[in-house]
Amino acid sequence: MMAPLMSATVAIVGRPNVGKSTLFNRLVGKRQAIVHDQPGVTRDRIFGSAEVGDDQRVQLVDTGGLALAEDPLGLSRQVYAAVEESDLLLLVVDGREGLLAADRAVWDALRRYAKPTVLVVNKADTRAARETQGEFWGLGIREVLLVSAEHGAGMEELRDAIAAHAATVPTPEPPAEAAAAPPIAIVGRPNVGKSSLLNQLVGETRVLVSPMAGTTRDPIDTLIEHEGRPYLLIDTAGIRRRAQASGAPEELAVMMARRQIERAKVAVLVVDVTQGITSGDLGIAGTIWELGRAAVVAMNKWDLLDDEGRRRLEEQWPRVQELLAEPPRVNISAATGRGVAKVLPAVAQALAGFHAKLGTGEINRLFEQAVRSHPPPSRDGKEWKLYYATQVGDGPPTFMLFANRTLPRNDPYRRYLANRVREALDLWGVPVRLVVRRRHE
Repeated sequence: MMAPLMSATVAIVGRPNVGKSTLFNRLVGKRQAIVHDQPGVTRDRIFGSAEVGDDQRVQLVDTGGLALAEDPLGLSRQVYAAVEESDLLLLVVDGREGLLAADRAVWDALRRYAKPTVLVVNKADTRAARETQGEFWGLGIREVLLVSAEHGAGMEELRDAIAAHAATVPTPEPPAEAAAAPPIAIVGRPNVGKSSLLNQLVGETRVLVSPMAGTTRDPIDTLIEHEGRPYLLIDTAGIRRRAQASGAPEELAVMMARRQIERAKVAVLVVDVTQGITSGDLGIAGTIWELGRAAVVAMNKWDLLDDEGRRRLEEQWPRVQELLAEPPRVNISAATGRGVAKVLPAVAQALAGFHAKLGTGEINRLFEQAVRSHPPPSRDGKEWKLYYATQVGDGPPTFMLFANRTLPRNDPYRRYLANRVREALDLWGVPVRLVVRRRHE
């Protein structure tokens, strides 16, 4: 197994709602962590890469606010794990509010790790922050910087400080295959077992697992290796229909989950079989297909079904088969690990199909045989005639067909041709794109 690789790891820590995720997004340069004024929105460790100097990059870890009282979800364990993994801490405080007892309590809990620390006084664009700056020296942290994560003030100085610390950390040589790791999105409705599946695949508790729906809200990237091949696993927030999303953070997570599918080459759709195949599952399947991604379906909690439950599920399965072109299916129990070993081989199969390439001669023979086997219906007394075909791309496989006329997007004959290509090449769960161009004979 392989952890995310970077020259140095920097954890952003602090009490809830001081601007940690805003700072993370500012340093990473994109909206990766969800920002909201509700404490507790960030719940898992979120990894990102940030450029801090010339040809110098570090791994950033955004954490949830450190919970020092009741912690039923184990959020603090995630923070402490990030601190243990890190080479440098950015302790974020709110300059507008001044030094609070909660800030002191957080620092008391973290200082025992003896990690180099930069105190980041956020919201420094306010007069209150400038007036209270002196209070923060009372924590005993030698390096104190004033920034505005929202507006970008002080970020150059912060990057310089991070770069100086990172320069003291030995830089491991990442394996050459790491850059080529295909991204695999683990998607599904809330609380179907996505994080549990990721933990089984990774072999460690990288992602917070809880029976509370909506626990995972941010995408998590984890680099692993299986049978000598790297994979970048993306655990996403539970997707639900927008009308059912509860609260702004959940709505943002829904949008971000779609973005993770866009990032991926293969989407592993996790279905809770104890609830059957729901309209939500079918909606996610439709999104995967709409975005042109290969699919694998993991039927989770299979061990909890009785004979009647399995019979009902088999009756529902054709709906998924139709939407995702008979995708590879794996029956698993993410809680116990049963069947999980079959997931990555199914992903490898889907990836191979996603990048399938054919020679021009083979392509034309394939389409010519398909036309001979089932001639196209005529329109206005004139039949559709294929002149030539060529592959113009992969990921997914895309073919350009030159014919005497185009075919509408939803034309049954277009669907027939795509299915024949899929059958001939075993592209199960893989979209086949056809571009039909009109050309004079």
